[in-house]
Amino acid sequence: MTSVSPAPARPNRQRSLLRSLTVQTARIALALFFAFPIVFMLVSSLKPDQQIFGDLDGVKAFLPVGHLSLDNYSGVFDRVPAARFLLNSIGISAVTVVLGIFVNSLAAFALSRMRWRGKKIVLTAVIATLIVPFETFALPLVWWVNQLPWLQVNGFHLSLTEGWLDTYQVQILPFVANAFSIFLFHQYFQSIPKELDEAAVIDGASWFGIYRRIVMPLSGPAIATVAILTFLPAWNSYLWPLMVVQSENLRPVMVGIQYFFQLNPSWGQIMAYSSMITVPVLALFVAFQRVFVSSIASSGVKG
Repeated sequence: MTSVSPAPARPNRQRSLLRSLTVQTARIALALFFAFPIVFMLVSSLKPDQQIFGDLDGVKAFLPVGHLSLDNYSGVFDRVPAARFLLNSIGISAVTVVLGIFVNSLAAFALSRMRWRGKKIVLTAVIATLIVPFETFALPLVWWVNQLPWLQVNGFHLSLTEGWLDTYQVQILPFVANAFSIFLFHQYFQSIPKELDEAAVIDGASWFGIYRRIVMPLSGPAIATVAILTFLPAWNSYLWPLMVVQSENLRPVMVGIQYFFQLNPSWGQIMAYSSMITVPVLALFVAFQRVFVSSIASSGVKG
């Protein structure tokens, strides 16, 4: 009886290796393509203006060569109150993220775990608001926030004032509730077995106890994703603060960029300031990249 020798696997391995190398090369090329503006910004922030324009016609524009220094970064703090702008944006973004996670997760919990009439209609109405751009209701929103009361503390006296313009709360509270965050939490909560709720109810747990002790501890990827998606618009907010904030000590970082285009623009300082407000966003995304991708994938599959 003749034995049949197996076919050589080397061509298949070579084909697989070639395909893998091609894919990796394409990924690296695509990553470099999208990284070019960031690399140019970071490198240019270390160069004087004359060298920035002199290096534009070659590869030197993307390389840290020539006269490098931190003069542009020190010049940023001399030209604008950058430290104040950064602290304002950090505070506004942090409070918006914390309140947004709490409010939106509560709304999503009620829509996904609790039983009540009309919740599908409410969810549809919430999702429908995603198609409305912010610019269409920005002016009506300015009018509304200017009519709202607020408790003001003057020493030991409390007084009720009208209007939120030129305050911190006008930059935070209108953006706490977010339709996409509610939808993301809703889709993720749907993937958690509801038998856990029934077992908790038998043990005497309330709905808020189920939310706090069962659902939220199991929703780490969704929380991280909502934190990123809430932080980005809060940090990058420009139009809304420009409309409602007049005091310089209340302005966020994005509004501060217009200071550099007054009188004589210094492009080295502009690149330095842009680097200062871009690096925190990149660091946040890199830190939560894994859970971000995990949550987006699971939210897209479930529901």
